[in-house]
Amino acid sequence: MHCQVHSAKSQEAVDTALKADLIVLNTAVAGKWLDAVLKEDATQVLPKVLWWIHEMRGHYFKMEYVKHLPFVAGAMIDSHTTTEYWKNRTRERLGIKMPQTYAVHLGNSKELMKVAEDSVAKRVLREHVRESLGVRNEDILFAIINSVSRGKGQDLFLRAFYESLELIKGQKLQVPSMHAVVVGSDMNAQTKFEMELRNFIVEKKIQDRVHFVNKTLTVAPYLAAIDVLVQNSQGRGECFGRITIEAMAFQLPVLGTAAGGTTEIVVNGSTGLLHPAGKEGVTPLAKNIVKLATHVERRLTMGKKGYERVKERFMEQHMADRISFVLKEVLQKAKSHRHF
Repeated sequence: MHCQVHSAKSQEAVDTALKADLIVLNTAVAGKWLDAVLKEDATQVLPKVLWWIHEMRGHYFKMEYVKHLPFVAGAMIDSHTTTEYWKNRTRERLGIKMPQTYAVHLGNSKELMKVAEDSVAKRVLREHVRESLGVRNEDILFAIINSVSRGKGQDLFLRAFYESLELIKGQKLQVPSMHAVVVGSDMNAQTKFEMELRNFIVEKKIQDRVHFVNKTLTVAPYLAAIDVLVQNSQGRGECFGRITIEAMAFQLPVLGTAAGGTTEIVVNGSTGLLHPAGKEGVTPLAKNIVKLATHVERRLTMGKKGYERVKERFMEQHMADRISFVLKEVLQKAKSHRHF
């Protein structure tokens, strides 16, 4: 086995693709490469292609991206829900049939698990992040960690958070001070949506309870610092939602929308609580926030169960085993095609 890196548009890339036993196309967008680079050689390469898809937004269902899908050896998608969605959507919208398709759940990296299982590192990170946010050790932190955009549902989360504070006030419940953390902000972009979020918290006078953190690829410090992850992706939800299994590795309960990959990761009532997507999910999410804020035991038990679930099925090794099964199957298919 040897490894070389070629520019996607180079002649070497074409030659390598023609000689290879198997080609893995990563992401739906890669479909354009088949025509743009391989041109008339595409038909020779298609029976050796395993197409790995991570997207589910509407604009990927265009012929320019996916017209070659029926002719590849196989496709791999990050969740069963999204696999079904792709099958139905390509058939209804474009009249094309998906190839043999495998749902392959992702797994946590060894690096992330190392931090998640190191109680000293976690404590140091927790103290550091909480200090930088200006919150105390006993405060309860609910965080949404996703790039700030309407599809990820930060607006509905903040509405639910505000509603939960009102419920607690109205019912005179005894709970530690609650905070919402929005990781994934991009103030340089000054998007209309982010301005809406910031205006909302000013209008509701909860600026001291809501913290915006710039988008970052280093999520471990925030997972170590918070108490609950909120996965509030809207519409069809996340294709998979890696942050969900990362949070569970850190023994965090997850409050998620009952949509997409989240429904395959979070066990409702056991490792977290699910609420509907859309505006009708705001009050259920607010109630779930209160449920977890008022019961430290419930939070800890759900977190522990989430961690156990990760150890059972969402580790790097599980993902490697799942992919290796698909690779073997698809390689066999590609080879048998050659002998026709």
